[in-house]
Amino acid sequence: MQYIAVILGIFGLDFGIKDYIEKNKSENAEEKKLGGFLLIRKHHNRGAFLNAGQERRRIVAALSVVITLLLTVLFVGSFTMTGRGLLKWGLSLMLGGAYSNTYDRLKRKYVVDYVSFHVPWKGLQRIIFNISDFCIMIGALLSMAGYFSENNT
Repeated sequence: MQYIAVILGIFGLDFGIKDYIEKNKSENAEEKKLGGFLLIRKHHNRGAFLNAGQERRRIVAALSVVITLLLTVLFVGSFTMTGRGLLKWGLSLMLGGAYSNTYDRLKRKYVVDYVSFHVPWKGLQRIIFNISDFCIMIGALLSMAGYFSENNT
């Protein structure tokens, strides 16, 4: 099934990049790509988004597991609905990212983030993402659009 392939693809791609970053980049190094627009930097996020809850890593990890399980149940339940392709694609993206980041939280005790953007807004420039984060964000938007649209196929 194509949705499962997307989930596994996201997990595998992000896992491979995280492994490469862990083995080949130092925490303080910065590598510029695409004319300096992309910044490759290794960061160990010990909390949730923007390191929120880093003092309570076990709670963050438990919440990550619970949310991932709930998304999995929603994903499986979505197959009882006719159509709703946009919802299913969104859930697939979110699950690929959620499985990857949850795996990190459980196995490494932190999530490996590695890409940020050189933009004029310093606040955004300080945020370091990984592919799973982008998939979760895009998947959430697609899921919402798919859930609320009547003629979704």
